[in-house]
Amino acid sequence: MAGNDWINSYLEAILDVGPGLDEAKSSLLLRERGRFSPTRYFVEEVITGFDETDLHRSWVRAQATKSPQERNTRLENMCWRIWNLARQKKQLEGEEAQRMAKRRLERERGRREAVADMSEDLSEGEKGDLVSDLSTLGESTRGRLARISSVDAMEAWAGQQKGKKSYIVLISVHGLIRGENMELGRDSDTGGQVKYVVELARALASMPGVYRVDLLTRQVSSPEVDWSYGEPTEMLNPLNSEGPMDDMGESSGAYIVRIPFGPKDKYIPKELLWPHIPEFVDGALSHVIQMSKVLGEQIGDGNPVWPVAIHGHYADAGDSAALLSGALNVPMIFTGHSLGRDKLEQLMRQARQSRDEINSTYKIMRRIEAEELTLDASEMVITSTRQEIDAQWRLYDGFDPILERKLRARIRRNVSCYGRSMPRMVVIPPGMEFHHIIPHEGDMDAETEANEDGKSPDPTIWTEIMRFFSNPRKPMILALARPDPKKNLTTLVTAFGECRPLRELANLTLIMGNRDNIDEMSGTNASLLLSILKLIDKYDLYGQVAYPKHHKQSDVPEIYRLAAKTKGVFINPAFIEPFGLTLIEAAAYGLPMVATQNGGPVDIHRVLDNGLLVDPHSQQSIADALLKLVADKHLWAKCRSNGLKNIHLFSWPEHCKTYLSKIAGCKPRQPRWLRNDDDDENSESDSPSDSLRDIQDISLNLKFSFEGDKSEGRDNIDGSLDSEDQETKLENAMQTWSKGVAKTPQRSGSIEKGDKFPALRRRKHIFVIAVDADPSNGLSESVRKIFEAVEKERSEGSIGFILATSFNITQMRSFLVGEKLSPADFDAFICNSGGDLYYSSLHQEDNPFVGDLYYHSHIEYRWGGEGLRKTLLRWAASTAKNEEHIVVEDEETSADYCYSFKVQKPGAIPPVKELRKSMRIQALRCHVVHCESGNKINVIPVLASRSQALRYLYLRWGMDLTKVVVFVGESGDTDYEGLIGGVHKSLVLTGVCSSASSQLHANRTYPLTDVVSYDSPNIAKTCEGFSSSDIRASLEGLQVLQG
Repeated sequence: MAGNDWINSYLEAILDVGPGLDEAKSSLLLRERGRFSPTRYFVEEVITGFDETDLHRSWVRAQATKSPQERNTRLENMCWRIWNLARQKKQLEGEEAQRMAKRRLERERGRREAVADMSEDLSEGEKGDLVSDLSTLGESTRGRLARISSVDAMEAWAGQQKGKKSYIVLISVHGLIRGENMELGRDSDTGGQVKYVVELARALASMPGVYRVDLLTRQVSSPEVDWSYGEPTEMLNPLNSEGPMDDMGESSGAYIVRIPFGPKDKYIPKELLWPHIPEFVDGALSHVIQMSKVLGEQIGDGNPVWPVAIHGHYADAGDSAALLSGALNVPMIFTGHSLGRDKLEQLMRQARQSRDEINSTYKIMRRIEAEELTLDASEMVITSTRQEIDAQWRLYDGFDPILERKLRARIRRNVSCYGRSMPRMVVIPPGMEFHHIIPHEGDMDAETEANEDGKSPDPTIWTEIMRFFSNPRKPMILALARPDPKKNLTTLVTAFGECRPLRELANLTLIMGNRDNIDEMSGTNASLLLSILKLIDKYDLYGQVAYPKHHKQSDVPEIYRLAAKTKGVFINPAFIEPFGLTLIEAAAYGLPMVATQNGGPVDIHRVLDNGLLVDPHSQQSIADALLKLVADKHLWAKCRSNGLKNIHLFSWPEHCKTYLSKIAGCKPRQPRWLRNDDDDENSESDSPSDSLRDIQDISLNLKFSFEGDKSEGRDNIDGSLDSEDQETKLENAMQTWSKGVAKTPQRSGSIEKGDKFPALRRRKHIFVIAVDADPSNGLSESVRKIFEAVEKERSEGSIGFILATSFNITQMRSFLVGEKLSPADFDAFICNSGGDLYYSSLHQEDNPFVGDLYYHSHIEYRWGGEGLRKTLLRWAASTAKNEEHIVVEDEETSADYCYSFKVQKPGAIPPVKELRKSMRIQALRCHVVHCESGNKINVIPVLASRSQALRYLYLRWGMDLTKVVVFVGESGDTDYEGLIGGVHKSLVLTGVCSSASSQLHANRTYPLTDVVSYDSPNIAKTCEGFSSSDIRASLEGLQVLQG
């Protein structure tokens, strides 16, 4: 019950009342003594919905009861409830211990298997660095960043960036974001992250070499919020308007771009945004493509300027950034701000809700899966402190610090990682604005004399604080924290009260949020505040401790200034502090610090060297450190000077310089195909079908190996083999082909007949048939009914068709032959669950299908190749029972970018989520798709899927996603959810894929309802036993067809 001080108070009160109990009515607790009795019904059946707030109310009622007997009865009942609370917490702790033990075994086993593949002895290198790179704060002989002139360093760095004009995209999906008058604290979604991303965008845009920064967020046009949140675009004022303006251009600067998605005219919390993330991704994709073209005209000599990075903030934006970076094939960066696994552990320890209740409230499992995906997709993960890496990210399947060190050592020695990859963890503390801060140079006596001379009066908050003190001129020990047990304020007050020399030399100021009435506060906060008041009374600290009831955000700088005027000290005694932004703020005003030795303050102290670190559990350690700084004026002055001298290292320019240098270390990625001047939507060039057919012929002689013959990027732990050689060969082939096409006369003379592939964008609508059923069990009939429903439009050519399945191209051809369909009936075929993309060829006699080789270069990011395949074969062998193979490799349907496995007994294998987890633990990044009613598993590149293939077609050929209709069954493969979200329309064919064998949703770690909103106007359902006319009626309801 550590951290629940009020429970201890209850128990003490109950013990105090003990002697007054009637001996004839002995305590139920004493009668129980661990044996069964009727009272167990009371404990197990009645006392089940407890929470701390309820117990606090019960305590208040018990205290107010006049009858001693009734009061004793109530206290006795409360004792049972507290006992039950302790019992449940112990049970949860046991379950958590079992989970952690299982996790350790899984991680150790995965690490052993990974190291077994990487057999070269690297013991010396693997003993090297700590997790990831050294802290970006650097090192010196004293363990902190060497002092340099920030002006000179920035000028030198700016000179190196001259001529660069980068485009950066930031994403922060939830909350209310605007550039001015931010409503911080309006709700739980509009907090410090909002301020951080706005200031980061503004600061980046002010840096040399950065031309434009877009901060993408949600457009909210709701009467319950200000109209400004509905504006599509908002330009942010420059960070420093007096800086150089050489790179300014028509579209340069920082902008908030609001993408409409989710319920219109309604502001909803972040937990309800998950079903609408695909819609945001589609809207963001459209914006980035258009902006890249605009910037290309301005600064790119007519060539699109793609983002150098897409940076997601928080899990929802990380999920969006992963999909967007995969669609564009550009690098991704992620900042978590807070992490789902850490939050889940904290909530489970509180024992207020079960795991299912927690997930229902916070959608925590979907959030955790999004964070795992960001580890799969990110080139770099930015954290504020080392503690975030060591204590939080290591909880995830996709990050193992030990395996990370081994991979880093192999990369340094240019040794293959066998398909394994790990994102770089980079510590870059948040930036702050210091140019408006003027540290105080005087003292209290000088200030008093100045006021007597008629200068401006003291701020109101000073008067509010100093009224508590009998001697306000003594140095002030300042603590600024909410009344939370984790902040450890009771230990601070106890340390102050126990140390008489400290009390004689200094005052203590506690800024603990705002309150009107203690009784109206939450139970935990109220109990903590009462404990502090009791300690003040116990040590008779009246006149020495200030605890004002109210302060405004604008008062905080003045509070720091007051503490600095008194030559005081700022203290953060929290048990664990993830970062410690208040420590930096205090240092900027010239305050030395005393801070916890657990967490972020260690990194801050290493850089600023402006105070002392203490054990937060030791009252003596806290008192000694405070007394040392207050009593030793030379030490105080030295700490103040060090803080002011080094504080610029936490400035936004310094943050951005490190940020941009790290981005420069990422391997550039962008769409690889060549764009000719005539390749636009109004082009009447030769048919690309000929070109792709030629490329297919070329590809027969270009067998690219993805196993071990490519070197990894020097700066990235990316086990995916370097495709630079492949891309060079492919580009040379494409250049040769493109020159030949330019010299070849047009064969057909008819755009409609010859210009096949631009038809994807010239079609009025594109129908994507993604029904995950066997040909004999719904797919064939569904295709026939869909064709019949739009026979008129199909014959006119206004509707094109794409078939998207888990089949490989051979199975696809067999299906078409069996159903007497022609490949020409479809514009494209998405095969192997999104691992391959084909088009129908005009040269049916030679080869009816043409593969898009650029699609492979687009999706191959972190593809594990043969290293992944060997690990999958080991996993398949491990599923065997009694020498009977349950999962076997399907070599006939496997392809270069899809490893397929047959499932002999679908009910006998673990859920696919376990396979995905196992691959992540071994640092293998892939997308595992359970398909064909559980009879097959396709493993494809991590950012490949059927829905991502549709976004590729939009990027490649300009296919308008708003004109796309996706047909799906009631359920489907495990990538099903991606097909029924986005700006496209979705039509669910009721009764198709409705059998129990088609229900593969159990392979997810979260319910399908968490990510699919069937109330969306873009989703419709047919009736049971639908006909072609019912399909047409549904399409008319979606306003795709006119009645």
